[in-house]
Amino acid sequence: MTTPALQTGHVALNVTDLARSIAFYRQVFGFETLAEQTDGERRFAFLGRDGALVLTLWQQSGGAFPTDRPGLHHLSFQVPDIEAVRRHEAVLRDLGVRFAYDGVVPHGEGASSGGVFFSDPDGIRLEIYAPTGAETSSAPVQGAPTCGFF
Repeated sequence: MTTPALQTGHVALNVTDLARSIAFYRQVFGFETLAEQTDGERRFAFLGRDGALVLTLWQQSGGAFPTDRPGLHHLSFQVPDIEAVRRHEAVLRDLGVRFAYDGVVPHGEGASSGGVFFSDPDGIRLEIYAPTGAETSSAPVQGAPTCGFF
């Protein structure tokens, strides 16, 4: 059986504080709120762009994102160019987020693709990258993909 080309649909994340996470993802990525339930026991938000769902936030967890357990490693977002990565980096710095590396880094030794690696308010690891433009920086992880070890 031949499967037609697939693309990832929306991504859903568990968060501890829906309002805080909505604000973060709207500020960093410019998402619009497509639908939300902000009170009661079943709190969630559908975030997207141009009416298309990209990210769902579910307020149904406690604590911080466990990086030592099976599951999501990180979520990455591609932007058109390295200048867009740098604009996002400035927003992230203004928000005081925790970066895994200092500034824009390539995806590996000799790679031209790269970006910034950071965590959301719940510790979920995120990446904003461009396909080219990061080759002037040094790879922070030698002998392995940068995005695999942060």
